Amino acid sequence: MDWLGRSYSRLLASDAATTLLREDEAFNQKPENTNSQNLLLKGDNLEILKHLSHAYHEKVKMIYIDPPYNTGGDGFVYQDDRKFTVKELQRLAGVTEEKAKRILEFTMSKSNSHSAWLTFMYPRLYIAKQLLKDDGVIFVSIDDNEVAQLRLLMDEVFGEENFVAEFVWEKIHSVKNDAKYVSDNHEYVLCWSKNKSEVVINLMSRTAKMDSAYTNIDDDPRGPWASGDLVANEERKEGSFEVNSPITGKVFNVPSGKHWVVSKANLLEMIRDNRVYFGRDGNAFPRKKRFLSEVQQGLKPSTLLGCKDFGHNQEAKRELKALIGGELIAKHTPKPIRLISHLIRLGSGENDLIMDFFAGTGTTGDSILRLNCASNANRSYILVQLPEVVFDQDKISSYVELKNELGIEEPTIFEITKERLIRAANKLREERPVEVAGKDLGFKVFETIPLWEDYHHKAETLEEDTPPPFRGDLLGVDDLQALFITWKTHDGSPLTETAVDYDLGGYMGKYVNERLYLMEKNFTTDHLVTLLQKVDADADFNPRAVIVFESNFQSKNLRELSESLKNFQNQKSLEIDFIMRF
Repeated sequence: MDWLGRSYSRLLASDAATTLLREDEAFNQKPENTNSQNLLLKGDNLEILKHLSHAYHEKVKMIYIDPPYNTGGDGFVYQDDRKFTVKELQRLAGVTEEKAKRILEFTMSKSNSHSAWLTFMYPRLYIAKQLLKDDGVIFVSIDDNEVAQLRLLMDEVFGEENFVAEFVWEKIHSVKNDAKYVSDNHEYVLCWSKNKSEVVINLMSRTAKMDSAYTNIDDDPRGPWASGDLVANEERKEGSFEVNSPITGKVFNVPSGKHWVVSKANLLEMIRDNRVYFGRDGNAFPRKKRFLSEVQQGLKPSTLLGCKDFGHNQEAKRELKALIGGELIAKHTPKPIRLISHLIRLGSGENDLIMDFFAGTGTTGDSILRLNCASNANRSYILVQLPEVVFDQDKISSYVELKNELGIEEPTIFEITKERLIRAANKLREERPVEVAGKDLGFKVFETIPLWEDYHHKAETLEEDTPPPFRGDLLGVDDLQALFITWKTHDGSPLTETAVDYDLGGYMGKYVNERLYLMEKNFTTDHLVTLLQKVDADADFNPRAVIVFESNFQSKNLRELSESLKNFQNQKSLEIDFIMRF
């Protein structure tokens, strides 16, 4: 598959993040959120996927996304804040000067072409694949505008051999008579796997109505059963033979043009085992008995998702309105909980991690909370949403109503998502107090923030009098905390994993996942001595790496720390990496 921007999209997939991660500490420290494993992340999903690529590598069981459909009216335009010159793009993407110019033209012109949409989607899907477990699956909602392009793109990223299914969802429950040509009643949900040989798509639960078809009119000790045909159409020579009712001796054979579906030997064995029913008086044409106890405890899912069973657009709007109130001003209609819950059941187990990096108004998170309460499950979620401003001049009264409802002057889709998750949890606490006991109904919030000016550099020397190119002393406590969160996530620690503040004789380090981070200023020889003593004496303190923020250290302290750790390792037969970051 090729398109204008393909080389550029690959560059975007491998390019480093250009933001930091900041925690909403006040929100995350609320009792319901302190120990939560759920995440709501605010920012560009490509940036956030890059931040998560190490900590959540092969940790996600299922991804569901509902990306922009590129309908021409859904607001999709390609926007890119990265600034490349023609020559830089030529070098980095390996393209000609002419192609580099054309790529930069559509990245800067807010294009909504197929090429722009593919360039937007490719890096996100590429990184998403790295987050999936080997037995993981991804579901993508789409409509006719880009379904053909998406299938090719999914084949490109996940492999044609890993295609699972193309579901057709009935999004509206009646025909649109004002349609120009044909009423558009459906959308698609495409499903690919990370590794199809490892994937299991769960069965759908049997219903009471299905089981009610099984009875036990002859008191068979094997329990309820339902009858089934023993004959099929098409005449076959070996498929025509006589059998006798064991009750009356009446002789039966298949009608003309039909055949028994089993051999004579097998049918006689079934009769001996009381697996054939000849009616109450023994004179009815024989039928096989299918026992409920032997039926597969679940149904294979269908690719047809009718609105009667899986909801529709209006239902989704009502669900959101019931929690948030007012008319939602959004260009992208939310999906119904019944649809998303069905996909979650198919693609995940009861303790799996689910991700949605086009979270919209939070249907995925809401669905997971409900499923957890309904089935005693403990799924967790990662939701990502851009803070898109919600405003429509044609719906000014609804906009004012929404502002008042949320108590926010400029409400965004992110704020709607956040509020929906809070209210959905509160509703479950009120309506189902027994089921929610001990459940994780909270979530933690993080957001991306821009890098500070002049952050990127590489130190050429550690000479004592050389001023650092980046002024770490200009950073406040919040800045250092954001830098630490970004680093620890890059190093493989999940965002929900809390670091321990470790006292090194008056200097506070941060210890998490066998890594010690030294971010603060004023590290001295005394602090170094305390560090080595604690490593030697504290059985619970086993750093395998010491990471320092070089800009807050003097050159002599860096050299002393590096040399002392090296000597200490040799003496104690330990391995402690010393890592400087800038």
